[in-house]
Amino acid sequence: MNLARQIEQYLPQPLLALVKDISGQAAKQRERVYLVGGVVRDLLLGYPNFDLDLVVEGDAVRLAQRVAETGQARLLAHHRFGTAKLRYENFILDLATARKETYARPGALPAVTPGTLKDDLIRRDFSINAMAISLAPNDYGELIDTHQGRTDLEHRLIRILHPGSFTDDATRILRAVCYEQRFGFKFETQTARLLKRGIPMLDTISGDRIRHELEHIFEEKRPELVIKRLGDLGALHRIHSSLAGDGWIAEKFDKARRHKKPAQLPPLYFCFLVYSFSENELGQFLTRLNLPAKLSRIMRDTLHLKTSLRLLDRPSLKHSEIHCLLREYQPLAIQANAMATESPTARRSLQLFLTKLRYVRTSLDGEELKKLGISAGPEMGKVLERLHKAKLDGEVRTRADEKKLALSLSPKL
Repeated sequence: MNLARQIEQYLPQPLLALVKDISGQAAKQRERVYLVGGVVRDLLLGYPNFDLDLVVEGDAVRLAQRVAETGQARLLAHHRFGTAKLRYENFILDLATARKETYARPGALPAVTPGTLKDDLIRRDFSINAMAISLAPNDYGELIDTHQGRTDLEHRLIRILHPGSFTDDATRILRAVCYEQRFGFKFETQTARLLKRGIPMLDTISGDRIRHELEHIFEEKRPELVIKRLGDLGALHRIHSSLAGDGWIAEKFDKARRHKKPAQLPPLYFCFLVYSFSENELGQFLTRLNLPAKLSRIMRDTLHLKTSLRLLDRPSLKHSEIHCLLREYQPLAIQANAMATESPTARRSLQLFLTKLRYVRTSLDGEELKKLGISAGPEMGKVLERLHKAKLDGEVRTRADEKKLALSLSPKL
């Protein structure tokens, strides 16, 4: 089957021209380049996907270096693995030397050695991701489908390539569920059986790799579907015994998606995922997944604030009191609680802080107070704090009001 016409229609012209140039440069060195993996799958399905994976039967790093020298790409090369990444303004190209893999033990990262396209395709996770399209001039557009991936696409099936697939790398369980939910596919019969049997093998996977897969799940349009399915299969419990994929999670994920920017969604998803945890359970989870310090703080703040929400469940709170209660928390932790709390009063206070109170500043600063005769040190700090509270509560509105209050406070201090 030749897909040359489909490629011409599918890829934007600048990207198509670049791919042809890369293949042409490879041909001069008697090397072959193939379009592989997800982009081939998505082309056949009609889904847009312009972050391309290219496999080179030859030296991918050397080829990428030649391309970067003549273009506007930013090059990131990994000589040890035979891979390179070319970053352009609107898209990314990944080049990899065709390779074969062996696993020393379940869950370990594979040992990689150079190989052929056939070797490279058999190492992949599922048949729908194990197709390639030749970009070589003599057979441009030819589909290489040695594992019947196109047939499985037509039958809407997810199928592993060999019985030991989930044992070698149990992260494939998480990716299988992602594809199942993204495309509305089903597991092929043997794949479904081996997937369930392989769930305990998630214990062999490092926390960093589990976290990486969760981050990818949170990039899905509806990650709550993946989380629920993983919960039903028992896979969430292998990551942490307290994780659940219930309706509450789905509701909060959907709410976040309707109100927040895409960049804010992953940390919010993580916060909702652990919202029912105790402090001890959260500590175990953070350690297991080796989560970055910034995200860890947001998640810790989320749970700590949850236990203090009763203090905000009072309509008579002054603005300065709300600010005092919330100023030390990360904004995303406050946002997570605003979406999670059942108390309208607490929610209003949280949203008021996020939208207004945290931005309130006095007109006078330390230098201005010095000019009024107030000495630097504890005295000035107390005056600044009192001014800020008065500004929050509307007791002062103008610069003149602030000066008058500062001068009235100074003798008393």
